[in-house]
Amino acid sequence: MTTDPLSQYRDRIETKLSNLLTSASDASSLGKAMRYACLGGGKRLRACLAYLSAEALGLSLDDADSTAMAVELIHGYSLIHDDLPSMDDDALRRGKPSTHIAFGEAEAILAGDALQALAFQVIADDVRLSAETKVGLIAALSRAAGAKGMVGGQALDMMSEHQTLEINVLAKTHSLKTGALISFAAASAGFHPDRNASDSKALKQFGEKLGLAFQVQDDILDETSSTETLGKQQGSDKAQAKSTFVSALGLAGAQNQLSNLIADATDSLKQSGLATPNLIGLIAWLRQRNY
Repeated sequence: MTTDPLSQYRDRIETKLSNLLTSASDASSLGKAMRYACLGGGKRLRACLAYLSAEALGLSLDDADSTAMAVELIHGYSLIHDDLPSMDDDALRRGKPSTHIAFGEAEAILAGDALQALAFQVIADDVRLSAETKVGLIAALSRAAGAKGMVGGQALDMMSEHQTLEINVLAKTHSLKTGALISFAAASAGFHPDRNASDSKALKQFGEKLGLAFQVQDDILDETSSTETLGKQQGSDKAQAKSTFVSALGLAGAQNQLSNLIADATDSLKQSGLATPNLIGLIAWLRQRNY
């Protein structure tokens, strides 16, 4: 296995997104802001999970391209909006000025809106997918991104500033804000025809555990890493007086929580019989990441 088991999937999604955003947007400031926000950086975890989910269920990467693009477009839109002064007020993202700093707040908001719309369009336009698969994916993605998913989690996160949250409330917040899209990506291949329902459910549960582990690790890195390594402002959660797994459990406690969540995710994957080498490699990458 290569040092980075996800590199081939990252390269693929970067190319796919670049081609899509070149054809779907023009040379206007709006088009430039869309490309600026989505291209040239990021971990691409969600896209990688969509591809790995497809492989685990016997599908091709071509079958997963539109889903991988869609989930990254939703993620990109969410980062634009999260960084706005009225939200998390972050000036740095992926090692460069946040979109609203580079293009202004109005253009950034519109770019986020356009990326969100494009996410559903790219699935609807995919000629490889059946109508039933398209409906299933679009419905699931809209739930994961909406008021009972990512946006709902962001709302809870905003309300939690200057409050000390119980660990179960904190876990619920981040299972929505961060985990919903990750879980969707992990389960996405299950919407294709003739997939085993129990396999699809197992991948969704794996994604839920992985999503929470990802957030715990983000909280740890916000405490221990640097702005240069993270590509965003280190210590921003503490500066905004947000409850995190580190503030709730202490650094050692959060690290222990991370280890337990990764072990649970690994065990659930192995018990399902879906522990492909690349999915196991993704877990190892997650455990070792520093950004």
